[in-house]
Amino acid sequence: MRTHYCGELNKDNINQTVEICGWVNRRRDHGSVIFLDMRDKRGIAQVVINPDNADFSLAETIRNEFVLKITGTVIARGEGLTNPKLSTGEIEIKAQNIEILNTSKPIPFQIDATDTSEEVRLRYRYLDLRGDAMQNRLRLRSQVTRYMREFMDEHDFLDIETPFLTKATPEGARDYLVPSRAHPGEFFTLPQSPQLFKQLLMMSGFERYYQIVKCFRDEDLRADRQPEFTQFDVETSFMSENEIMTMMEKMTRGLFKSVINVDLDDNFPTITYVDAMEKYGLDHPDMRISMQIVSMDKLMQDVDFKVFSGPANDDDSRVAALKVPGGASISRKNIDKYTKYVSIYGAKGLAYIKLNEDGPTSPILKFLSDEMTAKVIEMTGAKTGDIIFFGADKTKIVNEALGNLREQLAKDLDLFDKQWAPIWMVDFPMFGAGDDGSLNAIHHPFTAPSVDTKILEQTATTALSRAYDLVINGSEVGGGSIRIHQVKMQKMVLKLLGISDQEAQDKFGFLLDALEYGCPPHGGMAFGLDRLVMIMTGANSIRDVIAFPKTQTAACLLTNAPGSVPRKLLRELSIQVSLAEKD
Repeated sequence: MRTHYCGELNKDNINQTVEICGWVNRRRDHGSVIFLDMRDKRGIAQVVINPDNADFSLAETIRNEFVLKITGTVIARGEGLTNPKLSTGEIEIKAQNIEILNTSKPIPFQIDATDTSEEVRLRYRYLDLRGDAMQNRLRLRSQVTRYMREFMDEHDFLDIETPFLTKATPEGARDYLVPSRAHPGEFFTLPQSPQLFKQLLMMSGFERYYQIVKCFRDEDLRADRQPEFTQFDVETSFMSENEIMTMMEKMTRGLFKSVINVDLDDNFPTITYVDAMEKYGLDHPDMRISMQIVSMDKLMQDVDFKVFSGPANDDDSRVAALKVPGGASISRKNIDKYTKYVSIYGAKGLAYIKLNEDGPTSPILKFLSDEMTAKVIEMTGAKTGDIIFFGADKTKIVNEALGNLREQLAKDLDLFDKQWAPIWMVDFPMFGAGDDGSLNAIHHPFTAPSVDTKILEQTATTALSRAYDLVINGSEVGGGSIRIHQVKMQKMVLKLLGISDQEAQDKFGFLLDALEYGCPPHGGMAFGLDRLVMIMTGANSIRDVIAFPKTQTAACLLTNAPGSVPRKLLRELSIQVSLAEKD
């Protein structure tokens, strides 16, 4: 139907007769002449319709988003009429024939409008996707997956699909259940990841596997979470964690250079979990920010200020300080705003010391001696014009409060030192402790510990895992580990997690059996593709890099999913629904 795309026309096409197809991006009626900006996937070209054209009266009926086929001659724009903002800005098409392929109702918002609410954008997603922003993001996403596939193919990895209808595995979130008509009262689950199947592929001798795969988690949502998301999944045999990290680092570096022309560091730095929590409060620190959290426990143990001395003398708590360069200019109103912000993470307040020209000022100075205040300033490296914020509470609360405050302050005060900052997180604890004293897996129960079975049993609460995460600009874009490849170790880990032998056999009997048939050492990594593309495009939410995303309530405004189903179908599935009456 077309000879050229709109956005590919230029002065080399002058005097050529062309046929273009697309949408009317904008119509301008100047009375004696009508201009149409025609849009397709390659860009925009201006079409001019003169009164002597037989289709002039037809052009008067055309409105935005009509779908047209136009035949015309490419001509040069008049002097002073070129548009340097368009690649086609030196030419226009003098229309000879116009064919309306389809009309359009008045659209609920202007394509590419920046003030359209997300609710409206998602309700009319097919219109939102016509805009440049979404078109460019999804094209970049396609370039990302193409590069990943090419890289893996070059490194002898096989693209192998794994099942969507499977059995529940402990991945840390709720599963989506799928009822089985053939097995009344029983359910499949949608996979939170292909974890066990890719390990079974290693046991099957394929050695190198990858997959770009949908995963599902029924959990509370945030800007970077969706109930269904896409994972770039990798598993390989006979490689150490350093070898896997080196390969994935090479892929990431090449990906950024190829797709967005960004040169990442030649060697990504590495930080241990302990150091990250001590200095940055989070296990996914934004390393574009030079600010560090400084521990004050020893200094504050004997101070006559119980808000500080209490946590300083408690093994499960900490007192820490965060120096903010230039922060003395922060108003009291904004300090109150940051105090409210850290309360999200459980902090009861936000003490501070301002270093003004006439010396330090703060409501807490009356509780600190001049010597103590001077020591705080020395330890934090604070200077005139800075502010020092304090956290004093349970260690988890202080870390989360100051860690997130650090990143919020960097955004508000533009305290970023660089544009891109990848870093590897290593030496994670093998287990975390639940409120009831039970152990839970920090990553998942199939991650290998850094010690043997006997030592693990004796040191479960302090043992480290062979896991690693890749963090870029404060977002965890990928994580992986060396897996357990010996049945004795796997049974020990399940035992430490409080899973009985019978439960282990019921849930993971197929895995435990497979481990006894010559399982090779293996490991892998998974990238959150949506989150990675979000970072690369500068989008604020992964919803902006997914064609048809869900809302934060896990609903689709476009299709009104989820929805009810007929009772007849429920009966066929042996399901009875009982909902509490709504107020």
